Formats: sequence, C-alpha cells, structure tokens
Amino acid sequence: MVEDPLAHVESFLAAGAGVLTFHLEATRHPHRVLQSLAGSGVTRGVAVNPGTPVAALEPLLDELELLLVLAVNPGWSGQTFIPATAGRLAAARDLIGAREIMLGVDGGVTRDNVDYVASLGADVVVAGSAVFAGGDTAGNARAMLAATSG
Repeated sequence: MVEDPLAHVESFLAAGAGVLTFHLEATRHPHRVLQSLAGSGVTRGVAVNPGTPVAALEPLLDELELLLVLAVNPGWSGQTFIPATAGRLAAARDLIGAREIMLGVDGGVTRDNVDYVASLGADVVVAGSAVFAGGDTAGNARAMLAATSG
C-alpha cells in the first residue's frame, strides 16, 4: 500500500520481490506500472478497493497475472468481510474469462469464515491479522490452510 507505485518498483525488484501487487486507485497510470514489471519475472498483480467496480480492471487484463479483490477498505486491520465481495469475485471471475490470471481476495478473512471465503472461488486467500489472533500464529495458519484445502 504505497502512493505512486511506479516510483517504488525498482526498489521492490532489487529486494527480490516475487509478487508485486499495487492498488489500482494508487496511480493514474496503472499500465505504466505493469509494463515496468514486464519481463522482470515477478507476478504482476492489481488490487481493487471495495468501492471500485471490478470492470475498471478490464483494460489491464492482458498485463497482469493476479487480480486481488479487497473485501475491506484498506488501511486498518480487523475489519469485517464485506458481504458484497461474493458478487465482486464472481464478476471478476467472469471478467478474467479464459485468461491465466489468478483471482485473490484480501481482507476480513478469519478462522470462522475462511472456509466460506475459499468457497467463493478465489485462487488466493490473503489472511492478515487473523493469523496472529490470540498469539497462536502457527495454529491459526494451519487451521486456515486446512479450511481452504477442502
């Protein structure tokens, strides 16, 4: 979550990033960010906030390998999964079509809802604060992974 992602691309690549995802809303020139990563070997991803229609990503689809749908508004942890995300994921899947693009969901994922979130058809489920809840990081991670593997 940075302002002006294009200004940071080189430092992330130099640090050895394998996946680089930026918020569509963080730049006026998303094509330039994606094109700057072409041929770098990283997985190029774009995240879209809950208030942004997933259709806004359509012009970028031929330049990316990961489409990340946010299920919360970015900026603070512990938010509740926004129910409308289910429809947004379905719309994103339709938009992707037959392209080889991973679909991910990030935000509001907990031990209690990770099985539901995984059932929505995402290839990637991102869990942040839920992994650290209660101080049992390893146990939380194992439980969440098991719930998504079914």
